[in-house]
Amino acid sequence: MANYIFHAAGSRGDANHGWLHSKHTFSFANYFDPERMHFGALRVLNDDRVAGGMGFGAHLHDNMEIISIPLEGDLEHKDSMGTTAVIRHGDIQVMSAGTGVTHSEYNKNADQEVKFLQIWVIPNKRNVEPRYDQISLNPADRINKIQEILAPEPQEGKIWIYQDAWFSLGKFDEGVEETYAFRGKGTGLYVFNLHGKITVDGRELYDRDGLGVTDANAVHIKAERDAEFLLMEVAML
Repeated sequence: MANYIFHAAGSRGDANHGWLHSKHTFSFANYFDPERMHFGALRVLNDDRVAGGMGFGAHLHDNMEIISIPLEGDLEHKDSMGTTAVIRHGDIQVMSAGTGVTHSEYNKNADQEVKFLQIWVIPNKRNVEPRYDQISLNPADRINKIQEILAPEPQEGKIWIYQDAWFSLGKFDEGVEETYAFRGKGTGLYVFNLHGKITVDGRELYDRDGLGVTDANAVHIKAERDAEFLLMEVAML
């Protein structure tokens, strides 16, 4: 029988630094909840808003898979591998930190916020050579269907990470429904509703609500009104 864990949007950690307003689904920085350390290999789900021209200075990461999904605006990335890139809505970025990489992230524009999700996944291989990848997707390909964007191995049109993980996006009109079949064995699914209203196996999710599902092979998703959502299927540690 499937098990469900619900995280209401309003229950997330709230860090407002003025130039940065971040909502933490799982324990991060000064937000600590021993009941919300991670969901399987999904360690961090931060919902970030960065003021115009501001950003994160150079800082070090290691042994973590870091995925950034821009929602609005332009985010500029620079790192110690020599990468300089700008990611926008429709782009997906991944960085395998491995043995260690220093990077910075800034709002490319001075006159508008940048909004993005930063997601950390615990890798299944440690101390790999650091790696950067970025793809541009067509948002139209997720209208009324589920668009897979990340997998555990290189595939055309998707990014990949060192973990049994599959990420997908959906943008459903009211009334559209679909069954998501799990890709892995013994994995769990974390559903993050970006906006609108969906039901997952009959459980209601509104803007920024999250739902973890374990001990299941599939879930039924229905848009009760126009909605956009992110599915993160990950190994359960």
